[in-house]
Amino acid sequence: MEDKKKENCECEEEVCTCDKHQDEVKEEHDKPHPHDEHDKHKEMKHKKPEIHEKELIDSLKKEIDKLKNDYAKAYADTENMRKRLQSEFEQAKKYRIQSFALDVLPAIDNLERALQTPPTEETEGYRKGVEMIYNQLLDALHKEGVEEIEANGLPFDANFHQALMAEHVEGIEPGMVVEVLQKGYKLKDRILRASMVKVSD
Repeated sequence: MEDKKKENCECEEEVCTCDKHQDEVKEEHDKPHPHDEHDKHKEMKHKKPEIHEKELIDSLKKEIDKLKNDYAKAYADTENMRKRLQSEFEQAKKYRIQSFALDVLPAIDNLERALQTPPTEETEGYRKGVEMIYNQLLDALHKEGVEEIEANGLPFDANFHQALMAEHVEGIEPGMVVEVLQKGYKLKDRILRASMVKVSD
């Protein structure tokens, strides 16, 4: 090949420096070398893991965001449940005596009727015993927050009173409670039983 190049070359030097020869050497040098392809392939192989790692990082970030969101929802649900249970517990504690008080009120009504009976010498001792039981029951209920609803002489209030009768009373303006037929009671801020009353017409 060297001889062939020299035949076409007009230069007689051992190392040819003519433009024609230099162009041929350049073309030969610029041809893809098998090692160049191998190096390019290796470079591509090195780039693939970088792409794969980026996709993996993006996937993990999305998974972390999802887990954070799930945690926030679970935390909010737990807090709401805790508050609801706390509220229910406080309500149950606050009104724990309600059922018992409702059962006791009829007994208190009967004791009041017994005390309204005119006493005699024979019944005076029994009356004192009944009065003592009556006061003890009222004290026990009062300690738990049970109180009588005031009604007599006050304006009628449908939130606390239940009108059973209406009557015109001279000198009293309409809508006033003139008589309590059955006492009403409340447990703290909850009505146990409305007062049954007579209202002026």
